[in-house]
Amino acid sequence: MIHVSETLMVQTVEDFLTSEQISRLIKIMDSEAADWRPVLQTDAVPAPGAAQQILAEATYRALPAIRRGTPSIAGATPWSYTELTAGQSVPTRLDGITSPRTPPRRIGRIGVVIAAAEAGGRFYIETTSDPAPWTGAVLGEADGYLPGTPVSRSLPPTPYPHASQPTWLAGPRTSRWFTDAGAGVAVAHGAQVIHGVTPVIRGRLRTFVTDLVDTPPAD
Repeated sequence: MIHVSETLMVQTVEDFLTSEQISRLIKIMDSEAADWRPVLQTDAVPAPGAAQQILAEATYRALPAIRRGTPSIAGATPWSYTELTAGQSVPTRLDGITSPRTPPRRIGRIGVVIAAAEAGGRFYIETTSDPAPWTGAVLGEADGYLPGTPVSRSLPPTPYPHASQPTWLAGPRTSRWFTDAGAGVAVAHGAQVIHGVTPVIRGRLRTFVTDLVDTPPAD
């Protein structure tokens, strides 16, 4: 059964991608996404097949480390690719658990940078004791969770302008924690973790992201 701590975890996998794999992924995206630039700062495109294969293999190798703290995670959904350039960011957001009572449940998210920005573009999480991010609803054994598992609010899966950030997320006082994991290091976090990426000041941030779910992917 899923424990609330799994949906609030933060985990890094330092050897998620090798330098050779990073080079291959950059080459693939330079070719496949040469004419693509995000219209909105949180836009993403499905990763092409060659990149999916590299990332799926990396995910398989990383699962034992990820599952030490989140044993309910069984696999990942297909990966997406996104870029941030000067002035762009990922506004503070909270993904939440999609379909909390129906597998596959999104337990977390994972991202890996293949090229860091020259300045800015720092991933962060935020913690708070304020009750505002929580719905007040709880899940139990019949739903596949330990009894009394709280459910957070969530933002729509589609990109949204920063100005429309809901008051329940913008209002609470939070503490912000940064990571400078670097290229090739995967950062996984629970689906009920508040997070974002600071504006890129200079250069381009290139990242792959996907969901971590409680159901193995289909063969």
